[in-house]
Amino acid sequence: MPRLDLRSSAVDLTRTICDIPSVSDDETVLADAIFEAVSALPHLDVHRDGDTIVARTSLGRAQRVAIAGHIDTVPINDNVPTRNVDIDGERYLWGRGTVDMKAGVAVQLKLAAELTDPRVDITWMWYDHEEVAADLNGLTRLAASRPDLFEADFAILGEPSNGQVEGGCNGTLRAVIRTTGVRAHSARAWIGENAIHKAAPVLARLAEYRSREIEVDGLLYREGLNAVAVRGGIAGNVIPDACEIDVNYRFAPNKDAAAAAAHVRDVFAGFEVEIVDLSEGARPGLDAPLAQEFVAAVGAVPKPKYGWTDVARFSAMGVPAVNYGPGDPSLAHHDEERVPLSQIEDVERGLRAWLSGD
Repeated sequence: MPRLDLRSSAVDLTRTICDIPSVSDDETVLADAIFEAVSALPHLDVHRDGDTIVARTSLGRAQRVAIAGHIDTVPINDNVPTRNVDIDGERYLWGRGTVDMKAGVAVQLKLAAELTDPRVDITWMWYDHEEVAADLNGLTRLAASRPDLFEADFAILGEPSNGQVEGGCNGTLRAVIRTTGVRAHSARAWIGENAIHKAAPVLARLAEYRSREIEVDGLLYREGLNAVAVRGGIAGNVIPDACEIDVNYRFAPNKDAAAAAAHVRDVFAGFEVEIVDLSEGARPGLDAPLAQEFVAAVGAVPKPKYGWTDVARFSAMGVPAVNYGPGDPSLAHHDEERVPLSQIEDVERGLRAWLSGD
């Protein structure tokens, strides 16, 4: 089993954990290494649930902060092992997971080991299955079995944010729009009804749709409604009797699930609409006193998080949460995924200063 040296630099620790493959559903080797490393730290109480590891201080502080990061990645595509690269004078660590989000996890692991007397109690969470279906997510499982572990006054998720603070997140909805027809031989197309042709108005509505920008608690979120897949057809000489269009709606956190679903049904009025996946977003949470202290301490100008992240889970449990981690979100899942070494160091420095009160 690979072993983690939590005394190494955050950059070296990032390299180590990125070079331990942990594609979703194959996180056990990395989870074992994390569990072994943090279990050796006497100032932490450690709990394991599957491949999710929770380590907590119990110092009797007046406030508690939860700091979380997922340990899984999307599939590797010839981008492991990691390597150093120089681009326009900036030094990067290149490879799968460097951005999403093992650099953030490495910073957290190093600080978990070294901050034995923080100004707040800390709950560190490293969890599995973030990159796949929500029902497999380690935090989903943990929230059902140990909701007490989520109790906190503020939460930070180490998702890539270019080393800046990104408040809350957009919600996400996936719907299937269906059209039906009558199957027939394509040589006698007039006998049938082409379900793919009937989908043309659905695509036209999407092409004409104008996404909105909505301000929520001082941050401007951008929405989006897009087709992400189309399925239809039986054979090269058959008129199709069914067509499905998968649509993804990214919605600002001023809407709840019901409002988001209602909007999609309004856009596609007259068509069969099935909502197949729906996760509410999270408001920025920047009005919480601890959040304001954190933003001031790291010297950040908060921005909105456009993608959905697990800050929404904390928000749903009454815990204000923000995203703060090294790496450019636009390079998450990219084959050229890479993180500036300076951002890893800056995020470590910012978190350490705030948590230690220096």
